[in-house]
Amino acid sequence: MGTETEVEERSRKGGLRTMPFIIVNESFERVASYGLQMNMIIYLMTFYHMSAATGTSILGIWTALSNGLAIVGAIISDSYLGRFKAVAVGSISTLTGMIILWLTAMIPQLKSSPCSQLQHVCNGPTALQLTVLFSSFGFMSLGAGFVRPCSIIFGADQLKKKENPENQRLIDSYFNWYYASIGISTIFAVTIIVYIQDRYGWQVGFGIPVILMFLSVSMFLIGSPLYIKVKAKESLLIGLLQVVVAAFRKRITSLPLTYCGDYYHWPLGSEFLAPSNDFRCLNRACIIQDPQRDLNPDGSASNPWKLCSLEQVESLKALIRVLPMWSTGFMIFVAMSQSFSVLQTRTMDRHMFPRFEIPAASFSVFMVIALTIWITFYDRVLVPLLSKYTGRPRGLSPVIRMGIGLMISCMSMALSAITESIRRQRAIEERHEDDPSALLNMSAMWFVPQYALLGVAEAAHAVGQIEFFYSLLPKSMSSIASAMYTIGTAVASLVGSFLVSGVDWLSSTRGKTSWLSSNINKGHLDYYFWLLVFLSSLNFYFLVVCRFHEPGNDGSSRLSHEAEEGECDFRLLPES
Repeated sequence: MGTETEVEERSRKGGLRTMPFIIVNESFERVASYGLQMNMIIYLMTFYHMSAATGTSILGIWTALSNGLAIVGAIISDSYLGRFKAVAVGSISTLTGMIILWLTAMIPQLKSSPCSQLQHVCNGPTALQLTVLFSSFGFMSLGAGFVRPCSIIFGADQLKKKENPENQRLIDSYFNWYYASIGISTIFAVTIIVYIQDRYGWQVGFGIPVILMFLSVSMFLIGSPLYIKVKAKESLLIGLLQVVVAAFRKRITSLPLTYCGDYYHWPLGSEFLAPSNDFRCLNRACIIQDPQRDLNPDGSASNPWKLCSLEQVESLKALIRVLPMWSTGFMIFVAMSQSFSVLQTRTMDRHMFPRFEIPAASFSVFMVIALTIWITFYDRVLVPLLSKYTGRPRGLSPVIRMGIGLMISCMSMALSAITESIRRQRAIEERHEDDPSALLNMSAMWFVPQYALLGVAEAAHAVGQIEFFYSLLPKSMSSIASAMYTIGTAVASLVGSFLVSGVDWLSSTRGKTSWLSSNINKGHLDYYFWLLVFLSSLNFYFLVVCRFHEPGNDGSSRLSHEAEEGECDFRLLPES
């Protein structure tokens, strides 16, 4: 009776009527977050007197935290809070961080003192001022870590109904609309929000995102009575950690020489009947040493931190196999996340029309436009043509598309280096070497091609990488396949932050002007971009790696190990 009531109550909740609350929540969160990030380097340099290198490093760490905490948010959501509470807590945390940041613009005491015009000395920020600033970044990172991995799946929860199998088509449509809303939000953030900041100042420019985030939280909470709220359960990531712990605890256990069903723990209906031969040390995690002690009467593991299922072991192995290919995207993300292009375009003529000037931080919109155009062109034009010749339904294999993305990324950074060299030479010729804020007689439209190339590089590599993950990882790890892209951007942001700090320190030794000097007319940003070209070219080591993965990128790597007939061989392999 209670079950029937629960099913009836569930049928009255969820559905399309919940979509406006969820999509508006995510869209406003993206607009508010991205709208703050684009111009932040200018805010840090102006009101906290940070150097360009220091500000860029801090923003890199902020971005890394925002993306990296997604894995923490996913684990806490799956295991403890549930997705509704995770999104609600994350949204409120983001709003708190934005309010604190807005207060730094409203209250003069929360910013550094203005530079002395007589002595030309700038007082750095105090410990209290930095604490307030970094606390705002921390709250926003924590909020993004909860909202971004949980919001899209929470929306899908509202449309999943077992009694209506045809609902899958509706879910597919929801994903399309969800990602479309993210694209529109990003464009809105890098254009309208940035324009407001440039035109009306930081108090209004930070206040608008606060209002949008308040509406985001309000809309999400208003829809609470309508939501299907799936209860928390054990996270898949916890299961992978259990494999590592169990394998370590049984590290002295010998491995069987051949397959025997009595040795391994695998549930009924499992697609794996025996472990694969690679990473054999992990096979110990699913070895049954004593059935009476290791198994419950129903066949489940009595201690999951000492005995794992065969599927858990194979899932972890699949994750390890894709890590080399996952690392090939780091330098593309480093190139995308660097903030020096904002300092470059500030010194140039940004007029598209006589009375319309593009904000310096809004030039990244050309990257988003190029990304959207390429994805549409590839999906609607190239795929039907290429599929006839390659025999693949998606035209080119994911690995080839990743390679194309890496190659175009190198071209983009090389073009950036050439363009910066021309811009710097023009600044010297016009005698602006000591004035980094002087406007040059040079159009900022020179930067559009490199932004467009970077957008195409991201579209080719990122989409190919995600498809590669989906093809190589088991279906039970689909959420991790999606999350790995976000985690990759987090690692790349951290790498970029350390790279900027290292280059700034090394290039400024012995009293020399740093390549990444706040006065970009004296520095050598072109040298830094050439360094990125070199480091990006090193990513082509993935061509060697892909020789081991190419045969399985269509999904054939998901092997089921069939039981062999005959008696078990209980001889043991060495303990190595």
